[in-house]
Amino acid sequence: MSEKKTDRGWVTAQACESAHCVEVCFDGASVLVRSSREPDGPWLTFDREEWRVFCAAVAGGEFRD
Repeated sequence: MSEKKTDRGWVTAQACESAHCVEVCFDGASVLVRSSREPDGPWLTFDREEWRVFCAAVAGGEFRD
């Protein structure tokens, strides 16, 4: 995935052209996920294995309608 850097190591997909994107921060053993709409708001925390499983589910279409 192509990424562009944001503040404090947060990244968004390069395809994101609006201010309403998901941002991810790889922080040691954790992966943090937040909304770019609220950069000072809460975020979700995944361990590396949870993140791997989540990404595989997304890539596999598990969350499509």
